[in-house]
Amino acid sequence: MNVASSGPLRFTFTDRRGGVSLPPFDALNLGDHVGDDPQAVRANRDLAARAFGVTPEQVVYMKQVHGIDVALAREPWPDEAAPSVDALVTDRPGVVLAVLVADCTPVLLADPVAGVVGAVHAGRAGMAAGVVDAAIAAMCELGAEPSRMQAFTGPGVCGACYEVPEELRAEVAAKEPASWSTTRQGTPAIDVPAGVSAQLRRAGVKESVTHIADGCTMENPQYFSYRRDGRTGRFAGFIWLDEG
Repeated sequence: MNVASSGPLRFTFTDRRGGVSLPPFDALNLGDHVGDDPQAVRANRDLAARAFGVTPEQVVYMKQVHGIDVALAREPWPDEAAPSVDALVTDRPGVVLAVLVADCTPVLLADPVAGVVGAVHAGRAGMAAGVVDAAIAAMCELGAEPSRMQAFTGPGVCGACYEVPEELRAEVAAKEPASWSTTRQGTPAIDVPAGVSAQLRRAGVKESVTHIADGCTMENPQYFSYRRDGRTGRFAGFIWLDEG
């Protein structure tokens, strides 16, 4: 996998290739809550960490619950102690933040000047409830400023594929108008990435918001997609500040 860098900032998104899990989790499943063999998940997490040049012990995961709570990670914790939150922030170099997804939008945030980074799990519910704003606020408490932040959104289901009932589209659009969408067939849909981008702009994140995706997760088989496959794995976004 390729790791992008800018000064001390490092970030990357995985896909499903290169791991040891068997179908339907093949191959680089990083989710430990989807029914995969725990030993395979541990091996995959080790493989991913070493592929981008850190130790597995540096990586912190979270138990994502589609909410807006944020945890501060100033030192690594064991996987079994992962907090039930949907965003992580840190101001400590060498602490690698991870966000797991399989259609939701992973958002990686950084203020390299302040030395603060964040990882956000923005699904439909979290996006509508304000998890992006919550993460930005937590980073600001550590000295970050939105005008200096960079935001990178990874692969997620697109607004042309995320079909929902009309009532749900209306409910979510009432909270985030930019998320209103229709499928290619003209049925109601929600565009989570568009909602996230709108929230980043309103929060004052002026640096270019980069969508790092090779198509929609439902359309591209190199990514895990819960809406496409049901029982499946999770890929991840990682962000950290290099200790060197």
